[in-house]
Amino acid sequence: MAAEVDAVARLRKKVTKMADTYAIIETGGKQYRVEQGLSFLVERLPEDEGSKVSLRPVMFRGAGKVLVTSDELAKVKVEATVTEHLRGPKIKIFKKKPKKGYVLRAGHRQGLTKLEITGIKSGAAAAKKAPAKKADETATPAAAAKPAAKKPAAGKPAAKKPAAKKAEAAAPKEDA
Repeated sequence: MAAEVDAVARLRKKVTKMADTYAIIETGGKQYRVEQGLSFLVERLPEDEGSKVSLRPVMFRGAGKVLVTSDELAKVKVEATVTEHLRGPKIKIFKKKPKKGYVLRAGHRQGLTKLEITGIKSGAAAAKKAPAKKADETATPAAAAKPAAKKPAAGKPAAKKPAAKKAEAAAPKEDA
Protein backbone atom coordinates (compact mmCIF):
# COMPACT_ATOMS: atom_id res chain seq x y z
CA MET A 1 0.00 0.00 0.00
CA ALA A 2 2.82 2.38 0.83
CA ALA A 3 4.39 1.69 -2.58
CA GLU A 4 1.15 2.72 -4.32
CA VAL A 5 1.01 5.96 -2.34
CA ASP A 6 4.62 6.74 -3.25
CA ALA A 7 3.89 6.10 -6.95
CA VAL A 8 0.90 8.45 -6.87
CA ALA A 9 2.95 11.09 -5.07
CA ARG A 10 5.71 10.81 -7.70
CA LEU A 11 3.17 11.19 -10.51
CA ARG A 12 1.76 14.32 -8.92
CA LYS A 13 5.22 15.81 -8.51
CA LYS A 14 6.18 14.96 -12.07
CA VAL A 15 6.33 18.21 -13.97
CA THR A 16 6.56 18.25 -17.72
CA LYS A 17 9.28 20.55 -18.97
CA MET A 18 7.94 23.31 -21.17
CA ALA A 19 9.80 24.27 -24.30
CA ASP A 20 12.00 27.35 -24.12
CA THR A 21 10.71 28.61 -27.48
CA TYR A 22 6.97 28.97 -27.97
CA ALA A 23 4.42 31.33 -29.45
CA ILE A 24 0.85 32.27 -28.75
CA ILE A 25 -1.08 32.40 -32.02
CA GLU A 26 -4.57 33.52 -32.92
CA THR A 27 -6.93 31.72 -35.29
CA GLY A 28 -10.70 31.47 -35.39
CA GLY A 29 -11.05 34.14 -32.70
CA LYS A 30 -9.17 31.99 -30.17
CA GLN A 31 -5.59 31.97 -28.93
CA TYR A 32 -3.40 28.87 -28.63
CA ARG A 33 0.03 28.26 -27.10
CA VAL A 34 2.11 26.37 -29.68
CA GLU A 35 5.55 24.79 -29.83
CA GLN A 36 7.57 23.09 -32.56
CA GLY A 37 5.99 19.71 -33.45
CA LEU A 38 2.72 20.28 -31.54
CA SER A 39 -0.56 19.00 -33.06
CA PHE A 40 -3.81 20.70 -32.09
CA LEU A 41 -7.39 21.32 -33.27
CA VAL A 42 -8.72 24.67 -34.47
CA GLU A 43 -11.96 25.74 -36.13
CA ARG A 44 -12.25 24.70 -39.78
CA LEU A 45 -9.78 26.41 -42.13
CA PRO A 46 -10.41 26.61 -45.90
CA GLU A 47 -6.98 25.16 -46.83
CA ASP A 48 -6.60 21.63 -48.25
CA GLU A 49 -5.01 18.74 -46.35
CA GLY A 50 -1.22 18.79 -46.60
CA SER A 51 -1.02 22.52 -47.35
CA LYS A 52 1.07 24.93 -45.31
CA VAL A 53 -0.56 27.68 -43.26
CA SER A 54 1.01 30.78 -41.76
CA LEU A 55 -0.49 31.67 -38.38
CA ARG A 56 -0.61 35.14 -36.79
CA PRO A 57 1.51 35.35 -33.62
CA VAL A 58 0.26 37.38 -30.66
CA MET A 59 3.29 36.70 -28.46
CA PHE A 60 6.67 35.00 -28.93
CA ARG A 61 9.14 33.76 -26.35
CA GLY A 62 12.55 32.42 -27.24
CA ALA A 63 16.27 32.95 -26.68
CA GLY A 64 15.59 34.67 -23.37
CA LYS A 65 13.40 37.41 -24.83
CA VAL A 66 9.67 38.02 -25.05
CA LEU A 67 8.19 39.80 -28.07
CA VAL A 68 4.74 41.37 -27.82
CA THR A 69 4.68 44.58 -29.89
CA SER A 70 3.44 44.53 -33.48
CA ASP A 71 6.81 45.71 -34.83
CA GLU A 72 8.64 42.85 -33.12
CA LEU A 73 5.99 40.28 -34.05
CA ALA A 74 6.28 41.24 -37.73
CA LYS A 75 9.64 39.43 -37.64
CA VAL A 76 8.12 36.22 -36.18
CA LYS A 77 6.81 33.50 -38.47
CA VAL A 78 4.73 30.54 -37.27
CA GLU A 79 4.10 27.86 -39.90
CA ALA A 80 1.84 24.83 -39.66
CA THR A 81 0.73 21.97 -41.90
CA VAL A 82 -2.92 20.96 -42.23
CA THR A 83 -2.97 17.32 -41.12
CA GLU A 84 -6.69 16.57 -41.52
CA HIS A 85 -10.22 17.95 -41.45
CA LEU A 86 -12.70 16.40 -39.05
CA ARG A 87 -15.89 17.13 -37.13
CA GLY A 88 -16.31 17.60 -33.40
CA PRO A 89 -18.76 15.80 -31.13
CA LYS A 90 -22.48 16.29 -31.68
CA ILE A 91 -24.08 18.88 -29.43
CA LYS A 92 -27.79 18.32 -28.85
CA ILE A 93 -30.08 21.32 -28.52
CA PHE A 94 -33.53 20.90 -26.95
CA LYS A 95 -35.93 23.74 -26.26
CA LYS A 96 -39.41 23.41 -24.80
CA LYS A 97 -42.07 25.81 -23.61
CA PRO A 98 -44.36 24.00 -21.20
CA LYS A 99 -48.12 24.02 -21.81
CA LYS A 100 -47.63 25.69 -25.21
CA GLY A 101 -46.89 22.69 -27.41
CA TYR A 102 -43.54 24.15 -28.48
CA VAL A 103 -40.65 21.70 -28.79
CA LEU A 104 -37.47 22.28 -30.79
CA ARG A 105 -34.83 19.65 -31.33
CA ALA A 106 -31.60 20.41 -33.17
CA GLY A 107 -27.99 19.34 -33.27
CA HIS A 108 -24.62 20.79 -34.22
CA ARG A 109 -21.21 19.38 -35.12
CA GLN A 110 -18.38 21.88 -35.42
CA GLY A 111 -16.02 21.55 -38.36
CA LEU A 112 -12.42 21.27 -37.14
CA THR A 113 -8.95 21.28 -38.67
CA LYS A 114 -5.98 19.48 -37.15
CA LEU A 115 -2.74 21.46 -37.49
CA GLU A 116 0.85 20.45 -36.81
CA ILE A 117 3.38 23.21 -36.11
CA THR A 118 6.33 22.84 -38.48
CA GLY A 119 8.30 25.93 -37.57
CA ILE A 120 8.54 28.92 -35.26
CA LYS A 121 11.14 31.39 -36.51
CA SER A 122 12.18 34.78 -35.26
CA GLY A 123 14.52 37.44 -36.57
CA ALA A 124 15.72 38.54 -39.98
CA ALA A 125 15.39 35.05 -41.47
CA ALA A 126 11.65 35.06 -40.82
CA ALA A 127 11.00 38.67 -41.82
CA LYS A 128 9.76 39.23 -45.33
CA LYS A 129 11.90 41.70 -47.22
CA ALA A 130 10.41 43.95 -49.89
CA PRO A 131 11.95 43.44 -53.35
CA ALA A 132 14.38 46.17 -54.42
CA LYS A 133 12.99 48.65 -56.96
CA LYS A 134 14.83 49.56 -60.13
CA ALA A 135 15.83 53.15 -60.98
CA ASP A 136 13.26 53.28 -63.82
CA GLU A 137 10.44 52.35 -61.45
CA THR A 138 11.39 55.02 -58.91
CA ALA A 139 11.18 57.82 -61.53
CA THR A 140 7.62 56.98 -62.65
CA PRO A 141 5.70 57.40 -59.37
CA ALA A 142 5.28 61.14 -60.09
CA ALA A 143 3.50 60.31 -63.34
CA ALA A 144 1.44 57.61 -61.65
CA ALA A 145 0.44 60.00 -58.87
CA LYS A 146 -1.62 62.18 -61.26
CA PRO A 147 -5.30 61.49 -60.83
CA ALA A 148 -7.06 60.09 -63.85
CA ALA A 149 -9.49 62.35 -65.69
CA LYS A 150 -12.85 62.17 -63.99
CA LYS A 151 -15.76 60.85 -65.95
CA PRO A 152 -18.96 62.87 -65.74
CA ALA A 153 -21.25 61.45 -63.13
CA ALA A 154 -24.22 59.58 -64.44
CA GLY A 155 -27.18 61.93 -64.05
CA LYS A 156 -30.38 60.94 -62.40
CA PRO A 157 -33.23 60.17 -64.78
CA ALA A 158 -35.47 63.15 -65.44
CA ALA A 159 -38.52 63.40 -63.25
CA LYS A 160 -41.76 62.40 -64.93
CA LYS A 161 -44.07 65.23 -65.85
CA PRO A 162 -47.54 65.17 -64.37
CA ALA A 163 -50.32 64.12 -66.71
CA ALA A 164 -52.02 66.94 -68.64
CA LYS A 165 -55.32 68.11 -67.21
CA LYS A 166 -58.42 67.51 -69.26
CA ALA A 167 -59.88 70.51 -71.05
CA GLU A 168 -63.25 70.07 -69.39
CA ALA A 169 -61.78 70.12 -65.96
CA ALA A 170 -59.62 73.11 -66.77
CA ALA A 171 -62.47 75.27 -68.16
CA PRO A 172 -65.05 76.53 -65.68
CA LYS A 173 -68.56 75.30 -66.28
CA GLU A 174 -71.14 77.86 -67.23
CA ASP A 175 -74.77 77.37 -66.36
CA ALA A 176 -77.37 78.77 -68.75
